[in-house]
Amino acid sequence: MDNSMPEIVVRPIGRVRNEVKEQRRGGWEEVASEIVIEESLTECLDGLEQFSHIIVVYWMHRVAPVKQPVTKIHPRGRADLPLVGIFSTRTPYRPNPLGVATARLVERKGNVLKVVGLDALNGTPVIDIKPYMPHYDSPPNAKEADWVKKLR
Repeated sequence: MDNSMPEIVVRPIGRVRNEVKEQRRGGWEEVASEIVIEESLTECLDGLEQFSHIIVVYWMHRVAPVKQPVTKIHPRGRADLPLVGIFSTRTPYRPNPLGVATARLVERKGNVLKVVGLDALNGTPVIDIKPYMPHYDSPPNAKEADWVKKLR
């Protein structure tokens, strides 16, 4: 790794509040959560309620650190899928355990966002929130690896 890179300091802007205490595979589509944003940042949310969905960037704080960095995996541990680099998967075992999810914004009340479909555990630190914009976030002619179809 290049030691000349500057140190990056990230601080949470809020936390996820929901009933999910343990990691799970799938079934997140109907999970209701609240994202409680620091009160000092309440004004930063103004206008967000005009969007149906938001992109949430969060720190996967419960991912256990690994002694030997993982470079390749079979997606979801399935040997019938190809061995691929971690950057071509959504595995939480990454150099920086950042999660990114698009969730449906149900309601905003002050500094609390009610969302559905956020795949984050209770207490997860939220790093950033962005509005979901179809023309930016769904590029035309996007493609995915053939093995992804087997996961559906």
